[in-house]
Amino acid sequence: MTKRQNRLIWLVSAFTMLMHLPVAASSAIQQTKGDFQDKFRQLDETLPTPNVYRNAAGEPGHQYWQQQVDYVIKVKLDEDKRRLQASESITYHNNSPDTLRYLWIQLDQNKYRDDSLSALTTTFGGIGNRGPATQAASADAPAKLSLDALRRQQFVDDTELGYAINNVAAANGKSLKYVVQGTLMRVDLAQPLKPGTSTKLDIDFAFNIVEEDAISARAGYEHFADDAREGGNDIFLLAQWFPRLAAYTDYEAWTNKEFIGRGEFTLEFGNYDVSITVPADHIVSSTGTLQNPSNVLTSTQRKRLEEAKDADRIVFIVTPEEALENEKQGTTKTKTWRFKADNVRDFAWASSRKFMWDAKGIKQDSEQTPHVMAMSFYPKEGGDLWKKYSTESIVHTLEVYNRFTFNYPYPVAQSVNGPVGGMEYPMITFNGPRTELQDDGSRTYSLAEKRFLIGVVIHEIGHNYFPMVVNSDERQWTWMDEGLNSFLDGIAGREWDPNIPWGVEPRDITGYMKSSSQVPIMTQSDSVLHLGPNAYTKPAAALNILRETILGRELFDFAFKEYARRWMFKRPTPADFFRTMEEASGVDLDWFWRGWFYSTDHVDISLDRVYKLRLDTQDPDIDLTRQREAEQEKPLSLTVERNQQEGRKLWIERFDDIKDFYDDNDQYTPTNKDRNKYQSFLKKLEPWERKAFERAVREDKNYYVMDFTNKGGLVMPIILELEFADGTKQITRIPAEIWRRTPKQVSKLIVTEKDQELVSVTVDPRWETADVDVENNAYPRRIIPSRIEAYKSKKSTSRVSMDLMQDSKTTLKSAEDMEDDDNE
Repeated sequence: MTKRQNRLIWLVSAFTMLMHLPVAASSAIQQTKGDFQDKFRQLDETLPTPNVYRNAAGEPGHQYWQQQVDYVIKVKLDEDKRRLQASESITYHNNSPDTLRYLWIQLDQNKYRDDSLSALTTTFGGIGNRGPATQAASADAPAKLSLDALRRQQFVDDTELGYAINNVAAANGKSLKYVVQGTLMRVDLAQPLKPGTSTKLDIDFAFNIVEEDAISARAGYEHFADDAREGGNDIFLLAQWFPRLAAYTDYEAWTNKEFIGRGEFTLEFGNYDVSITVPADHIVSSTGTLQNPSNVLTSTQRKRLEEAKDADRIVFIVTPEEALENEKQGTTKTKTWRFKADNVRDFAWASSRKFMWDAKGIKQDSEQTPHVMAMSFYPKEGGDLWKKYSTESIVHTLEVYNRFTFNYPYPVAQSVNGPVGGMEYPMITFNGPRTELQDDGSRTYSLAEKRFLIGVVIHEIGHNYFPMVVNSDERQWTWMDEGLNSFLDGIAGREWDPNIPWGVEPRDITGYMKSSSQVPIMTQSDSVLHLGPNAYTKPAAALNILRETILGRELFDFAFKEYARRWMFKRPTPADFFRTMEEASGVDLDWFWRGWFYSTDHVDISLDRVYKLRLDTQDPDIDLTRQREAEQEKPLSLTVERNQQEGRKLWIERFDDIKDFYDDNDQYTPTNKDRNKYQSFLKKLEPWERKAFERAVREDKNYYVMDFTNKGGLVMPIILELEFADGTKQITRIPAEIWRRTPKQVSKLIVTEKDQELVSVTVDPRWETADVDVENNAYPRRIIPSRIEAYKSKKSTSRVSMDLMQDSKTTLKSAEDMEDDDNE
């Protein structure tokens, strides 16, 4: 082969490679002249290319697929040892077009091992650690170790944590080779698993349950040493408790990113049959429906459960008195509770002899689930707070979320009180708020605890919609479930009682939006610096703005419901959400996604100047009179004023004989020359021009030019409140597209009627766009309300120091903040 032939082959190969490069790589847009930024550039170069699995409209494509994994599990709780021992039979259905030679299985309990990636990469102090457990060193003080950190370390040292895998075998009983990699296990199949086929495997496993308060986990046990029973009692919350299949997807294949602790779960739907053996005096709450009530419940309890289905208020299945009596004893006997759950992505349960149990039925217009049981399980420590609000909050949540998405598809929805601040699983949630024990032995709760309980129940039950049904990838994109859910729980909270400070208003995120520790929403959860505002509050506020300010409720609600409907029991990606919201609303929103989700820009629109203009009529009898009036409105010369005060006579007053025409007629007196010039101007106009001109002169409207600066970089609509001299106000909304050619500065002409004299203008008067600086929103500038806080000096009692602070509301700690604490 000649050199020329070799070169020709190389050129053809190179050309072929270029033809297959993504568009963004081969023809990326670059601005090399000036500093223009296209804030409205389409996201095509960022989003994945539509395909047969996910189409350009944001819908599942005509060849969409997802795997299915079914489980049959038998588990036993050893209360004294606080240990689980179980065996599971897994059926894996390969619905993908790929042949699989191995399976990846999640071993989440391995996170708590002292050699885990989570343990080895946890930093000391600073961002990324939970609360005040550790304090990093500074130039003036050494590093400190808190009691919380010592307790955690002691628990880890004294307890063998992580899974004990006792057996991994095929359905025929033959052992399968497996390799444990941190919180993952690869199981090599005996035969390749072809598309459209299934395989079965059995796993025997055990692990010691973590103490939630010591480890700050998503599940675990809580000990009550002061209970009457010898040795006390425990509440067990069991989640991430069984080896479960990692997801295999069309966009990533195996989603085998290590579980570090913050990034939640990417899971497959399947059917579960779970038998749970616990002490005979325990009450169990679980994903699924109870299959053997006659074996584990008394006839009285079964009768109460039946009554609760149609009750107007809650019915106790286990009364407070019965629960209090129950927790005094204990037993060596056991009972096995059996639950089944179809088409769920996970399975969790709780068990304790301390639980009282109440329930209430919900009827909904659904052929699949016309009747749902809302139920709560809680100890005496929950008290009246839980009796009043837990189950009722479940009912309220389903009513609101059904309206925005789809009818709740499962037969039960449960709230369980335990040591976890707030966590969610299919049909069951773990929620932490409790009453406070008083000196007289009674229990009460504060407004903060009431708000926390209602808010966390709404939030966690809401997760049954996102991501338990709309099955987003939590490990990658936390905001897709937390942000969407926080948006809806804010709506539900305000429909419960708007006087309770729920948060998640646009104005609540301004501090984070302008902070230097902000990262884009589209950041993988384990890398986010502050998960609460990044994954919960900012996306929730963004959606609130999209609904109330950008699209309006009708367009937004239709598009949002369409997204939920399309991806019910399927796995959407961010691109699917963005595309669906655009396609279903009929509005180009690429600028909004780019600014809010892909950047750290913030909203700060400054109204810099307002000019009042008036139409020059060319008619000297009108224009010169106006000029005279404008001159007379100017302040009198200080020199002239003081001359008058001193009684000085003017020269023209002393000698009348020197006066002439110009002393009686000023420069604003029109002349025949001026009038002739005006007539000549009118003759030059076309008929349509003259008609329009004369109409404008006749109407004599007010013309104002307003100069705006985009100081924060995030383009948004400009919302103006115009206040007029007669006291009336008008709202004018200018779409965000005004910034499309000049994203840094724009000017806008505002025209008002003759009798509407403008006295002030305010940008974003209701704080609906998350503008971080209200001081530059008003013209003329206003005095900003603040407060002066007085306090006694530590150094001297005679000295009073005063601190000028910007006025702000004190907000109660939100449910998502509490969940973020527990997830750290």
